[in-house]
Amino acid sequence: MKFTSRKLNLFTVFNLPAAYFTGVRTKSIDAIKCVVTVKHRWINQNPFKSMFWAVQGMAAELSTGALIMMKIQESQKKISMLVIQNNARFTKKAKGIITFTCDQGHLIDEALQNAITSGKGQTVVLTAKGIDQTGDEVSSFDFEWSLKLK
Repeated sequence: MKFTSRKLNLFTVFNLPAAYFTGVRTKSIDAIKCVVTVKHRWINQNPFKSMFWAVQGMAAELSTGALIMMKIQESQKKISMLVIQNNARFTKKAKGIITFTCDQGHLIDEALQNAITSGKGQTVVLTAKGIDQTGDEVSSFDFEWSLKLK
């Protein structure tokens, strides 16, 4: 599969239905970054009338994980990926459209190359920042991914 935003959105319908039904959508993906958006709606809000933290987490994780999936496919190697740790920080109520961007494709390249050449598992920490329509950061997620040759 060639990685495009359209194909990733179709992937979420069948493989990540909770993300799809809460409005998580991939807007773009390339070798360096992945951009995912989610709009605050009734279905994804918390009792305080802002976006539920877990919905933000799904969007943030997709922005990091889709980059890894694409790069694993490009490597033509069988490599497993798993989130082994997560840290999140919330700085403002998430309302409107929130855009999560992970622009650390170069870190994934390094980790995959090390995993392939050494045959040992590698970890990489990727960050996705959630930015609202006014340009303010509402949340930031760090995902520590484990990458291992199968």
